[in-house]
Amino acid sequence: MISSLNILNSNILIVDDQQANVTLLERMLTNAGYMRLTSTTDAREVSELHRKNNYDLIILDLLMPNMDGFEVMAVLKQAEPDGYLPILVITAQPNHKLHALNAGAKDFICKPFELAEVLARVHNMLEVRLLHKALYLSNELLEQRVQERTIELHDSYLDTIFIMTRAAEFRDEDTGAHVIRISYYSRELAQILGMDEVFNDEIFVASPMHDIGKIGIPDHILLKTSGFTADEWETMKGHVLMGAKILGNSKSRYLIMGAEIALNHHERWDGSGYPNGKSGEEIPLCARIMNICDIYDALRSKRPYKPAYDHVTTMKIMTEGDGRTHPDHFDPVILAAFKQYHQRFADIYTAYKQ
Repeated sequence: MISSLNILNSNILIVDDQQANVTLLERMLTNAGYMRLTSTTDAREVSELHRKNNYDLIILDLLMPNMDGFEVMAVLKQAEPDGYLPILVITAQPNHKLHALNAGAKDFICKPFELAEVLARVHNMLEVRLLHKALYLSNELLEQRVQERTIELHDSYLDTIFIMTRAAEFRDEDTGAHVIRISYYSRELAQILGMDEVFNDEIFVASPMHDIGKIGIPDHILLKTSGFTADEWETMKGHVLMGAKILGNSKSRYLIMGAEIALNHHERWDGSGYPNGKSGEEIPLCARIMNICDIYDALRSKRPYKPAYDHVTTMKIMTEGDGRTHPDHFDPVILAAFKQYHQRFADIYTAYKQ
């Protein structure tokens, strides 16, 4: 409920080109205990006054020179932030009442003024107005809290994904920096390619999950420093299917893309990859982007079977080939974008080296 004190402390503007009417209304309201009254005899001032003072009630005469009450309401309706027009019109013309209500006024006072009617209508309108303001502010606060909670849940969700991803990555990586760099590489390349913010956000979160299936590969194979036997290589390649299975059947857009990347990130543009020998645009775009980023970081990183290469050597291998890696493995459009902006990837590697 709105207290009587709050109603009497409401901010009220009286608008009438006749000073005698203004004075009479001011006297009525002051004697009834209203404490915050403002008035003007120039209707052209109303919009600016309301913008500065945000009145709880505007008592508005309809018939005025220069700008009539209907014109004033039309201007105020455009500027009212919460869509509620706190207008109580003054009229001596019965046919103006319905027109005024249709124009946005909430109630009317008839001339000549009757004290009891004026006080009753002012009190009722202010009570409704203050309740509306309280509801508007409450809804704003609720929306803010929902947004804050949504952000908290989103951040917590992402933390869980990254922790899960790092747990798998730590089995065969010296640090978890690889998955962090993959996120930034993938998002950077997606932005260069002109993808929208939704896609960029998804690939930032999903790309580090590409090797989560390694959690199901036995250590004696995963951590082996020498070459694989044919059977061991088949087992190792199975991590893409395990990753897709782990991440599959989810409603999360991040996990849906994560499953796509996990399954397809070893497919190659020329069809020489695994597990399904896909080629060209058969391979999902997210996996084509992630693949080139993964190869770049793998070449930059030390592995049991190779040293860490510098940026120049890595770019030479990726653009010219070395027997193991060949430019035909990559989507040519994505490779061209990668080559054009290659320094950005060197900068990311340096920033997140450890």
